[in-house]
Amino acid sequence: MKVVSFKIFKGRNIYSHKKCIRLNLDLEGYSEIPSKEISGFNENLVRMLPDLNRHRCGIDENGGFIKRLTEGTYLAHITEHIIIVLHNMIGLNISYGKSREISGDNYYVIYQYEYSNTGIEASHIAVDLVNSLINKEPFDLNLRLTTLKELLMKEQLGLSTLSIYNEAKKRGIPILRMGENSMLQLGYGKYSKTIQATLGCNTSAIAVNIAQDKLLTKEILSMHFLPVANGLKVKSKTHCIMGATDIGYPVVLKPQFGNQGKGVIANITDEIELTNAYDLLIKDYEDILIEKCINGRDYRVCYVYGDIVAVSERNPPYILGDGVSSIETLITIANMDLRRGEGHEKELTKIKIDESLLTYLNQKKYSLTSVLINNEKLNLRDNANLSTGGFAIDCTDLICNENIEICKRAAIAIGLDICGIDLICGDISKPLNGGVIIEINAAPGIRMHHNPYIGVKRNVAGHIVDKLFENTQKSIPIVSITGTNGKTTTTRLIGHILKAAGYTVGMTTTGGIYIDDKCIFKGDTTGPNSALVVLANKDVDAAVLETARGGIIRRGLAYDLADVGVITNITEDHLGMDEVETMDELAKVKSLVGEAVKRDGYVVINGDDNMSLSILHRFKSNIIIFSRNKDNVVMRSNIKNGGYGIFVDNNSIVIQKNNNAEKLIDVNDIGITLNGALKYNIENAMAACAASIALGINNDTIKKSLISFHCNANQNPGRFNMYTVNNIKVILDYGHNLQSYKCVLDGVKNIKHNKLIGIIGAPGDRQESYMLQVGKCAGENLDYIFIKENEDRRGRAVGEVADILEKGILSSKFNIINIEKIFVETEAFKAALDFALPEDIIVAFVEHPEPFIEILKSKIDQTIPNSNLLTNSLY
Repeated sequence: MKVVSFKIFKGRNIYSHKKCIRLNLDLEGYSEIPSKEISGFNENLVRMLPDLNRHRCGIDENGGFIKRLTEGTYLAHITEHIIIVLHNMIGLNISYGKSREISGDNYYVIYQYEYSNTGIEASHIAVDLVNSLINKEPFDLNLRLTTLKELLMKEQLGLSTLSIYNEAKKRGIPILRMGENSMLQLGYGKYSKTIQATLGCNTSAIAVNIAQDKLLTKEILSMHFLPVANGLKVKSKTHCIMGATDIGYPVVLKPQFGNQGKGVIANITDEIELTNAYDLLIKDYEDILIEKCINGRDYRVCYVYGDIVAVSERNPPYILGDGVSSIETLITIANMDLRRGEGHEKELTKIKIDESLLTYLNQKKYSLTSVLINNEKLNLRDNANLSTGGFAIDCTDLICNENIEICKRAAIAIGLDICGIDLICGDISKPLNGGVIIEINAAPGIRMHHNPYIGVKRNVAGHIVDKLFENTQKSIPIVSITGTNGKTTTTRLIGHILKAAGYTVGMTTTGGIYIDDKCIFKGDTTGPNSALVVLANKDVDAAVLETARGGIIRRGLAYDLADVGVITNITEDHLGMDEVETMDELAKVKSLVGEAVKRDGYVVINGDDNMSLSILHRFKSNIIIFSRNKDNVVMRSNIKNGGYGIFVDNNSIVIQKNNNAEKLIDVNDIGITLNGALKYNIENAMAACAASIALGINNDTIKKSLISFHCNANQNPGRFNMYTVNNIKVILDYGHNLQSYKCVLDGVKNIKHNKLIGIIGAPGDRQESYMLQVGKCAGENLDYIFIKENEDRRGRAVGEVADILEKGILSSKFNIINIEKIFVETEAFKAALDFALPEDIIVAFVEHPEPFIEILKSKIDQTIPNSNLLTNSLY
């Protein structure tokens, strides 16, 4: 068995609403061989991974997977369960997975993940393990698990960031991880907040720099008459000795710039200890401070946006002697506590035997081989930082008002909105009385407050999140639009309505990414990467996202939940691509946009499209159904159940909820219908109207916007854009599938003309049967046809697509003498212009209209700017 490829889905996807990895496998001849037929496979697998006994595997009992193994199951399924159990063994709580055959030995495995690199490595380990069991080769599982855990530690969020992540998730705030470090964007667009650990988006960079400089911090606190330890910066060993003499022993040496207690040597009692400590520090630090060592208890006070939200007493790591074991052994035993982990992975950190610890032991006249008498307590460090193995006791309810005020003043003096204030004093419940502020910490760790060794857990992360969004919205409205036809026009029209309602709109379309009507990137931008550009933009307060089939299948959704999901229609297109072979499978893909809507949001559905109606049962949100038939049964049922219906009655769009039916606008007044000629744009207008109603936009704004939005190159480029050149009407349209051809050609028939001349093509990756239908449609509706080919033939040979289209055209009894093949589409367009006579209409189905507009400009000698039918004039 071997790994073929991976796909990583960072959000909701067609396989699951959890983030997943798709692993493609080649079973190399084992697709029909169950593991029970491989000698020793099942027994050795369960021996190596006994946690598999707990997997239910669809059977409502522990041991369900073992039962499947015994009965006979296959390697892809087994790989799925191994991947899950490997995640669980390194502390990641995932449970979702499934495996499916693609064809023959080709299978895929879908499994949930928390961290992508870790998830991918888990699959490599699973495949290697399966192969070792098949080939009866040794496999060092412990070594591979160690590697996997090391990878996780590099990739995972820090505990503080993870706590904030979880609290935001509880509050329904969408989250984007920015880069590979612990930086998060909470919310989308204008109201989003960026945070890294406990550094917030409004935290002053200057204040952070001050806090990192212990000497400057001390000077500022002193200036505000806040209590600090007497001390100074030393420039040499001699200066250090002189400083200690002035201050008086015991003293503390520490780096001017440092964190997590690194380099701090406390309780130095004489000159020999001082010089040894200085020699040790000067190896790693240029700038060293000496301070009076203050006796007392070590407290961390957590300040968040003006409030004291948590207080902990920090204690250094210690061991208790048993009269037998060495200090080194006792440290090893202490590190076996399951609450201790590497770095910040757990509530306590393992005690490291490093040079600092050895120096401390030497000060106390001990070594690693020393044996403590029974019950003798030995602190292993002077400082009590959790990062060096210390532990915390919650004291939040004990701190007195005087100390609360001192800590608030200190935070304000430095300028930090979130910080940790370190105090040394006799009792935090009483005024300091000789106690001092040791330092101020920007980006303070909060795990000691969330998981104290003793005492009440304090939800600092929740307080941070609540304060971040205290006076603002948690996110922006999101509208996601999918379907086969009409997506782009509907998207642009919704954006136009929202702009009229006062929003700064971020929009993704097949034509580009737009921020407040300005195109910041041209191209087909209907995938998740483009959506993220909008969701991360700080100017945007409404997102309108065209969401295409390809992006949904290959990458999933960029957002978590939309406020409105719109499905314009589901017709035959792209079948045979990306493992989508049937209309039901295509409908399931499109349905994701409706499934990923907030419970109190709305899904907008085309009531005249049977495939769209077939997926209604998949949606859990409110429903709005639009239809050109006022008596549409499904729409009427939705209205009866308290939902909205939008329909056409007496050539007007009507909005109805319960018994209240209100006429919105005459169809002929809608700009994109060209006085009612373009019937399909009535549906697009109703879809946009429905989405706007779902967002609470008033009817008057919707009506004015429907009137002012047109099929022109500025507002709706590439969608039935009409020009007049030499009294010849030219229509440029993006139509590239059968349904769009039908809609456009039906619309053209409503415009007065002599000959109807078409320039047609088709994407090369469509099925031949589908291209034949496109050709037949063209033959049934056009008088003269130029066949062109797209520049990107998508795997087809030159002329292959044209030949298929010609065959389809001729199947409609079209006269072959009225067909001309010109593969380069701009040349085909020039030939059509030369061939056309006044009062003819040319319909050109093109991907990118810009080159054709330039050709028109070169040909122009007449315009008709006042025609009601014209949406573009060339000058």
